[in-house]
Amino acid sequence: MAKAPTRLDQFTGPLRLLMEKESSGGIVLFVSGVLGLVIANSVYADAYKHLLHLPVNLSVGAIGLKKTLQHFINDGLMAIFFFLVGMEIKRELLVGELSRRNQAVLPLFAAALGMAVPALIYVSFVAAQGGGSELYRGWAIPSATDIAFAIGIIALVGRGVPLGLKVLLVAIAIIDDLGAILVIAIFYTPQISLLPLLLGIIFLFAMFSLNRSGVASLLPYALLGIILWVCVLNSAVHATIAGVLTAFCIPLRLKNAHGISPLIQTEHTLAPWVNFGILPLFGFVNSGVSFAEMGSLAAVLLHPVTLGISCGLFFGKQIGITGAIWMLVKLGWGRMPQGCNWLHIYSMSMMCGIGFTISLFIGALSYADSPLITQARLGVFIGSMSSALLGFLLMKRLAQQGLDALPSVSAKTRAKTKANPNSKPQS
Repeated sequence: MAKAPTRLDQFTGPLRLLMEKESSGGIVLFVSGVLGLVIANSVYADAYKHLLHLPVNLSVGAIGLKKTLQHFINDGLMAIFFFLVGMEIKRELLVGELSRRNQAVLPLFAAALGMAVPALIYVSFVAAQGGGSELYRGWAIPSATDIAFAIGIIALVGRGVPLGLKVLLVAIAIIDDLGAILVIAIFYTPQISLLPLLLGIIFLFAMFSLNRSGVASLLPYALLGIILWVCVLNSAVHATIAGVLTAFCIPLRLKNAHGISPLIQTEHTLAPWVNFGILPLFGFVNSGVSFAEMGSLAAVLLHPVTLGISCGLFFGKQIGITGAIWMLVKLGWGRMPQGCNWLHIYSMSMMCGIGFTISLFIGALSYADSPLITQARLGVFIGSMSSALLGFLLMKRLAQQGLDALPSVSAKTRAKTKANPNSKPQS
């Protein structure tokens, strides 16, 4: 028996439908990024800057953390985002598209070259203009793929996109996320403080022991995960790594009191908060490029950091991903997704050039206290928006061609009626 709608459902129903649409997360993220860009170049620019530097103090007894609002979002809330990413990676590795070797080869090599080629393009631009060591710090910025944004754009395309293409994109983006996490942990960690790191390892081992002991309750994992985050934050390793490590400890195959996997339950619960809360906040506070402070716009656009990031995202992803898939298919080491041709693969590789969230995040790590943050953000915007727009247009055309190639219902009906004149059309 269906539950009668309540008065509250009249207000929450449309919001629930919006949140359930695949495209919504990418749309909200894009709008928040544009909003930050607009406000940073409006009469409210000073208020925007003051908001970013608003002090946020968290304390428990004598233990306290003091951060600006921007740092709190980047170091604290983004740890929850990486926690969600970690759970997605674990699920795909254990039971998803990456759990079987023959299915994992294609996205694995595509993601690897899709990260390497953009980095090489960035380094080439810096080297060609004789850049100093500071400029090379941003080499990993164009290597990232924003899975939420990319899936959102594909959802906007609508019907006609082969399912195999979507699956391949998600697989590549997930491996890409894992690569970005390793890059952050290895290359963006300053001098490590050993005592907090050793304490963090102890709490990580405690969570692992809970998993192996069959503990399905999420509360102990949550408490230990928060403590691990504090330890990692104070060790100088970036705090978001704590989110990934905690995610790997959440049980997938166990069942809780409700008969649901703790990892699946947590993933479904957190996804709306991350997609419609944390990521838009991150986009808003990290997209504020002030054109008034740039000086010569032409000089900024032609700067090796801007060119390296934008060209790395737009051209590097296309070359790396399409090239890797072409090579594996020609060698017989991989198979094209069902229903796809090379234009589908090319449009998908273009979508992978949408680096937005992770690229902005790595850009903040590379140039947090440097004037080059402006060039980094501008490069991310140009590369991501170019990839999103042109990728959407090409994929939309391919999807429409695929739908046009299908026989219409009326054509089928006419053919059936011609073959059997006594048959009646079905309603």
